[in-house]
Amino acid sequence: MRTTIVVFNKKGNPVLSTVIDALKNTQVEQTMNFTVASSEKIVSHKSLDVLSRQGINSPIVVGCSFTNETKKVYSFQQLDKGNVTTIFEGIKYASVEVTKENNVREIIKKLARDEVQLQNFVEKIDGDYLSFILKNEKISVVRDPIGVQPLYYGENKELAAFASNRKILWQLDIDEPLSFPPGNLCLLTKAGFQFKPIKTFVYTEPIQISIDEASLKLQKFLEHTVKTRVAELKEVAVAFSGGLDSSLIAYIVSKCGVKVDLIHVSLENEQEIETAFDASEKLGLPMQVHLFKESDVEKILPEVVDVIEEVDPVKTAIGVPVYWAAQKAQEAGYTALFAGQGADELFGGYQRYVNEYCKYGSEKVRQTMFNDVIRIHENNLERDKKICINANVELRLPFGSFDLAEFALSLPVDLKFEQKQDSLRKLVLRRVALNLGLPASIVNKPKKAVQYSTGINNAIKRLAQKKGQTVNEYIAKFSQRKH
Repeated sequence: MRTTIVVFNKKGNPVLSTVIDALKNTQVEQTMNFTVASSEKIVSHKSLDVLSRQGINSPIVVGCSFTNETKKVYSFQQLDKGNVTTIFEGIKYASVEVTKENNVREIIKKLARDEVQLQNFVEKIDGDYLSFILKNEKISVVRDPIGVQPLYYGENKELAAFASNRKILWQLDIDEPLSFPPGNLCLLTKAGFQFKPIKTFVYTEPIQISIDEASLKLQKFLEHTVKTRVAELKEVAVAFSGGLDSSLIAYIVSKCGVKVDLIHVSLENEQEIETAFDASEKLGLPMQVHLFKESDVEKILPEVVDVIEEVDPVKTAIGVPVYWAAQKAQEAGYTALFAGQGADELFGGYQRYVNEYCKYGSEKVRQTMFNDVIRIHENNLERDKKICINANVELRLPFGSFDLAEFALSLPVDLKFEQKQDSLRKLVLRRVALNLGLPASIVNKPKKAVQYSTGINNAIKRLAQKKGQTVNEYIAKFSQRKH
């Protein structure tokens, strides 16, 4: 569990007390640690009362709360003779020969020099991160190009702020926080928020390439992005459905010499359980199976809605199995949970794409898929990442590589699905799985959305009906948002 907040007072007044008050609401465990920082000072302590007496009088203050398990994702440094503070949250996936800690400490020294260095940093690296640079009465902020690491921003008459969740901004009376655009640099001064795109997707014409060539290139991208994401790990958990995406990730991870434990969660008596067993046996990988009852869904819904911070039936139904998988990974002692999120948007996993292709043609559906990818942080990733942060587990997404995603977006539609209603979908990704030697039963398995395959969607409908409510009404009552 961890929280990051940046508060800027537009009138130049000190904001340390505001940050301290906000952090008090994140203190849910005895093991919480805290850091507050201005451009001239960084102080860490287990007591917020001690931090409140540190004499930080700056109008810009960063505050972080974290457990002992999540402390490692932060790097705090004082540079330029104590006049610049840099804060890095997350992970940089570099070459496998260099550790994460060395990467972060080496690059963070360069970030405070000037905006050009910061831009170069964003343009060149692969990672899930946030970076803050406090200098005088301004702060520069960047977010990873895919938007895996959650970050929101907003303002009221007195304050402007960034935070890793919406709740902490709501507490500052910032009612409508916005999701920070991935791959952007934001400079916050008294003049307000100034955003500049640094590393973002650009819609282009599809390249001319055969499915054989595309699958070989995609395989190299996927093998590389998995290898960098397991570089410092000895064992990992994989959220496993038995379908194409999770099987492909699990298989490639296992070939990196890392111990793999598959985690399958579902309601009792669902057909997909047998599919998962069959896939795990054919992959030769051990699998934990955790089965739940409808009453378990009812118990966990308030927590899920609170963590994802949205009253959305679809996101909630998807969030429940993600919550259980992250929880079971943490209980088993894993620090990283791998998952296949992103594959459906990149390679055409949704039936609605096929429907649009059949009705309007390739150009229309390519634009739809592009738009889905550039909004994937809001539609999917922020939900899943916040759930995993809540469980003290690091979510790692091989399909969340900018270079891999950029290549996928450049591919013609007909390498992803055919222009017919019963098209199998994700064709080029299935070819990769076939090239790697995955069993045909996995390669050719049709996609079934997790909220349906686990039975969660129907369970929530039944729970709402028992209360005489619509699903929206039923979920809305669990929201902790204060208006």
